[in-house]
Formats: sequence, structure tokens, C-alpha cells
Amino acid sequence: MLVRNWMQAHPATIAGDVLVSEAKRLMSEHRLHALPVVEGGRLRGLVTRANLLRMGQFVLRTQNPDEFDYFVTRLRVRDIMVRNPASVQASDTMAHCLRKGQELGVAQFPVLDGDQLVGVISANEIFQLAAHCVGATENDHVVMLAPLRLAPGVLARVCAAAEGAGAALHGLYPVGSSDAAPADGGAAAADQPAPARVILRFGTSDPQSVLDALAAAGFEALDAVAEPPRQRVA
Repeated sequence: MLVRNWMQAHPATIAGDVLVSEAKRLMSEHRLHALPVVEGGRLRGLVTRANLLRMGQFVLRTQNPDEFDYFVTRLRVRDIMVRNPASVQASDTMAHCLRKGQELGVAQFPVLDGDQLVGVISANEIFQLAAHCVGATENDHVVMLAPLRLAPGVLARVCAAAEGAGAALHGLYPVGSSDAAPADGGAAAADQPAPARVILRFGTSDPQSVLDALAAAGFEALDAVAEPPRQRVA
């Protein structure tokens, strides 16, 4: 999965000489967490809601009318923006984007195509990806199996057991974990695949039969839930 297929394209941007008070208004009005700062078609920086909050708190603490006046009428975006912000390429994978966000502690990235800004990707898009993977957008049953060593043929056996009990599989996701012990309790040899939990998404009118079939095939379910029908968020 590539970043270009999940990013928010054509993002709102701002110039460095715009007043910070105007940036604050735009971010509040459009419910934005960050605004890329673009000049001459190039990404120059990033102004975030956190930047604005820190600056506002500083002004409030000083209780100095001159500081407040400077904040409102003279302080520019370029004065507080994050310069040379971390970014990702549109051709990067979502896995790369997630790893980079974890390593840097960053919740949003400008997305570049070469050196041109083409989008932004943030926690909102990451949540969309996660929702897709766990079936939050469908009325699916979701089962997580105890950690398995994913040797050749193991996932095929999982699919065969579930489908043999009438499940219509919609997704199958191995999820690695450094603390996952295999269901057989044995220690993994150096040449064996690391154990991983396996998440199944499927439709069925008889979920218990699917769980029984998985158990009979040697696959223990750690949890099993049925997603409720989607409701519109007000």
C-alpha cells in the first residue's frame, strides 16, 4: 500500500509571511492539525497546532500587553514554523510511513513527489487504514488467533478451516509481536519464522461453527467479536 493512495491530496497550505493569528484562524476553521508552509512551490516548513498552543501559552504566562500585540499583529508563520520538516514521498509504502512516524514521534507528514508538495498524511489517514484492516467499515466478525509460526501452508490451513465452516473471508492479517509466543509453547529456532498473531475478518451466519472448526484444526482464538452495524457519527 502506497502513501499516494491514502494521503490527503491537494492540502491547504500557507505562506511564511502570513500572520500567525491568521494561521490559527485557518486551522481552527478547517479543523487542521498542521499546515505546510510553501513558498515558490517548495515546502519550506510546517506549522502545527502544537506550535500555536505553545506560543499562545507563552503569551498568556507573560501577561504582557506588548507580547500579546506582537503575537496578534506582527508574528509571522516563518517565525514559529518547523523548518525542514520530516516528510515522506508519495511512492513510499504505508509501512515505511508508520515506521518513520514511530521513530520520530511525528503524527503528520507532508507528502512530496520529488520536491513538490502533493499531499499530507496524518493520524486521520492512519486510522482509516487501521479501520480498513480490522473491518471497522464492515459488519464483519473478527477473530484473532493465538501466535503461530507462519511456515508455508499455515495460512492456507487457517483459510481452509474457516471457509470449510461457511465463512466468507474478507481479510487475513498476520500481526507480528516481539513478545508473542507460539501456540505450541516451543522456542523458535533461528531458521524458523517468528510467531505472529493472525486476524481474520469474515462474514457468516454461524460464527460459533467457524470458531469450532478453527479449534479443531489446532488454531486457538484469543478473542472473537462481531462488529455492530455502522452508525453515523454526529
